[in-house]
Amino acid sequence: MASSPAPHAGERLMPGQTGTAADASDKPPAEAPTGASACAGQTAPLPRHIAIIMDGNGRWAVQQGLPRIEGHRRGVTSVRRITEHSARLGVEQLTLYCLSSENWRRPAHELDFLMHLLEQYMIEERSLLMRERIRLSVIGRREGLPSSTLRELDRTVELCAGNDGLRLCLAINYGSRAEIVAAARTLAAEARDGLLDPAQIDEQAVAARLDTAGMPDPDLLIRTAGEMRISNFLLWQISYAELWVTDVCWPDFAEPHLDAAIAAFAGRDRRFGGLSRS
Repeated sequence: MASSPAPHAGERLMPGQTGTAADASDKPPAEAPTGASACAGQTAPLPRHIAIIMDGNGRWAVQQGLPRIEGHRRGVTSVRRITEHSARLGVEQLTLYCLSSENWRRPAHELDFLMHLLEQYMIEERSLLMRERIRLSVIGRREGLPSSTLRELDRTVELCAGNDGLRLCLAINYGSRAEIVAAARTLAAEARDGLLDPAQIDEQAVAARLDTAGMPDPDLLIRTAGEMRISNFLLWQISYAELWVTDVCWPDFAEPHLDAAIAAFAGRDRRFGGLSRS
């Protein structure tokens, strides 16, 4: 499976199925800050939706003298703790970039391990998801993913469908440009078939045909491992997201780092094209 070329088309993993560089002062130190949580007792605005580009698993492993796959294994621990912490804080949605459509260029053995890890996560985390009343959704394309992985994904999505807590959205085999192209094709087909007046196509019409239809746009986009790029992630949806970048690799990203990102978000003046409130 993993040695196949990157898929360019196919069935999408729809939600219901189953830099600008940050300011240097926004970055936490390489090690998690100590002391009280940056968000302890906070009354400042909390991001409704946090999206994270989880980068640096392989680099972390190399720095530790370990195989790259060990970085991915350690990264699962970060997924667990950040998901739990987001739920405790009252964040409405957390979207994690797990596998991009460009990641198929990686070595076959690494991709095979990632698929195994994803399948294992879907099975082992069900008790946590149910205990914390977390709803799971998945965006991306199903094409190219192993049938066993898809089966466990679908089972977990279905199991969590009735939960009313944090919405955890996993972007798997996801690419934002392909998502936007698919939405454009859907709109064109509807117009061709007389179901839609082209003059009525607006931003809401486009958004309703994206994988993320029905989800709030991200308020805060976090990227780990210091890279200053978006990497084809939620290009439409992050138009007004606040960006926060840290040099910390994903396996070392912990609750205090998330608190620091949220504290930085609370201090931003979100003008949405208007004038400053100050």
